[in-house]
Amino acid sequence: MDRKTKVVGTLAAVGTAGMAVGGMVGAGVLISKTLIRPRGTSEAIISEFADAEKMKEYETKMAPVAQWAEQQSYEEVYIQSRDGLKLHAFYLPAGVPTDKCIILHHGFTSKAMDNMTHAKFFHEMGYEVMLLDLRAHGQSEGKYVGFGVLDRFDTEEWLTWCINRFGNNMKYVLHGTSMGATTVLMALGLPYVQEHVSAVIADCAFTSAREIFAHVMKKDYHVPSFPFMEIGDVYSQFLAGYKFGDYSTIEALKDNKVPVLFIHGGKDKFVPTWMSNKNYESATCKKRLLIVDEGGHGSSVFEDTETYEKTEKEFLEEVLTV
Repeated sequence: MDRKTKVVGTLAAVGTAGMAVGGMVGAGVLISKTLIRPRGTSEAIISEFADAEKMKEYETKMAPVAQWAEQQSYEEVYIQSRDGLKLHAFYLPAGVPTDKCIILHHGFTSKAMDNMTHAKFFHEMGYEVMLLDLRAHGQSEGKYVGFGVLDRFDTEEWLTWCINRFGNNMKYVLHGTSMGATTVLMALGLPYVQEHVSAVIADCAFTSAREIFAHVMKKDYHVPSFPFMEIGDVYSQFLAGYKFGDYSTIEALKDNKVPVLFIHGGKDKFVPTWMSNKNYESATCKKRLLIVDEGGHGSSVFEDTETYEKTEKEFLEEVLTV
């Protein structure tokens, strides 16, 4: 082997080692920002929710909801997940006898009470309302975020609790935003959930943890998913017991028969609108798609409240009377 060949081989080895080290560092950042229990609402998500001007407009709409929320009486409920975590939810009883129950799922870095706009809407429509703290969020235990892959099983456990509490003749509706939307769609891959749920509303769902992480890495950090995702998978499997690509909404929807309303903001850059389009196209069930053109991430309900709630009401009236 001549000197030139040795130099080229050495440089290749150094480059490979450098990529591996860089990949480990990048994967470590990915894990620390996503998999570990969040300590507050993500600034990145807040910035995608609305700009400063829109935020003032949205806060005007949120103020009376917050006042209403303070006047309600809630029951705190705890269950155990299949992997031994103590999970928490608030139960807001219906004001009148009802045969409908909504189970609300929040997004990444959020918590149960952040769903009060939806809770108020469904409470006023006569629903029993369950506001969940997803694992590793709010008052629920857990060190690692499930991104729907693990949370779908928690949804099944919450559904079981509701059936034991309210009975088997209730019409159960799953509602989720962002990671919560991904969770309720993934839960449809479970036969028990399909059997007992009457409808699902998924607002700005991503298709899988792998696809959303790859999107964010490219958009925010201008780096390709390889090798960060592969190394991140190793970390995630070791720490949390699952890989980012272990499950997807596409897989869950392929044999689903439960009606689904898909909602997404047309200006959502955090979870791109094409993901809901892909979910919608993959679904073989009765379905409807609402794109709120000016909506950001998770803000469609504030951007066009009238259309958002009218669409929900019409969809549910149609599918729940069948």
